[in-house]
Amino acid sequence: MTDAVLPLRLRGVAKHFDEVGALDEADLDLQPGELLALVGPSGCGKSTLLRSIAGLLAIDRGTIHIADSLVDDGNHRVPPERRPAGLVFQEHALFPHLSVADNVGFGLRDMDSAAVATRVREMLELVSLDAHGDRYPHELSGGERQRVALARALAPQPALMLFDEPFASLDHNLRIQLRRDVTDALRATGTPAVFVTHDQHEALAIGDRIAVMRSGRIRQVGTPAEVYHRPADRFVGAFMGAASFLPISDHGTSALGPVDLDGRQPDELVAMVRPDDVIFVPAPDGEAVITSAEYHGSGWRVWASLPDGAELGFTAGHLAEPVTGQRGTVSLTPGHRQVALPRRVG
Repeated sequence: MTDAVLPLRLRGVAKHFDEVGALDEADLDLQPGELLALVGPSGCGKSTLLRSIAGLLAIDRGTIHIADSLVDDGNHRVPPERRPAGLVFQEHALFPHLSVADNVGFGLRDMDSAAVATRVREMLELVSLDAHGDRYPHELSGGERQRVALARALAPQPALMLFDEPFASLDHNLRIQLRRDVTDALRATGTPAVFVTHDQHEALAIGDRIAVMRSGRIRQVGTPAEVYHRPADRFVGAFMGAASFLPISDHGTSALGPVDLDGRQPDELVAMVRPDDVIFVPAPDGEAVITSAEYHGSGWRVWASLPDGAELGFTAGHLAEPVTGQRGTVSLTPGHRQVALPRRVG
């Protein structure tokens, strides 16, 4: 497949606000039909990148292609309304004086009335709101309004969908259900999309791939399993989920055993493990000591101190209530591995 048919292609995209660098040489490709989660801490540049793709911000340099069209090269910018991209914000942005059906059909003014009616009906059926066409936005729940926003954005059949924290204002259970509904709708239409989120769990649930950003740079792009279990650096490892970082001895071992250093020096590295990588077995003479625990319903998140001063986090079943001060041994879960990462966060 050639670059020309990619739904989105970024090369060397940079953006500054006065003296502050918001984007630093961002490169990114989106594959046909792919859902990409763009994740990172507040202020990392993810929303700036999304708004640059949408045309709401002009970049300083680099290139942005949507489908086969160059939409920004730092000198000439195609306005948002002429870009083949749909945009959904957290705030829904529906027209309050228009019905649901008229909101969905708003961007279809170049079609005849019969074609518009057909397309609106298809979109409302897609988001399970076919019985709500005559209602107005104030008569809908937050989740229903977000479905309408999705239907309106999909109606013109954009080459690309862009989502800026679309579920952030919803309660937890509705958020989970709506993101499933939205991703199902996108997959049903084969529409590629970029989701901006600061929620690592949401990124892991949504993305076919995940792009992790920090300080205006894309630090890693990979599948959810790759960025979670094989992070590119210590920042990605820590940001994408709970992790412990253990010192590595001169012999290439941590408290959990041998570490694959891949030819690197142990004094420059730490061993990363996730909570489910660790087994704790109570033992009166064990060198690990439980220091704290949190109950999460389905189980416990537990922390223990090690003789070298490191803190190790692990999980325990909901029936195995941990006791602060309890001693035990720790080992690596069979089949799991430690990941050697640079000691510096960088």
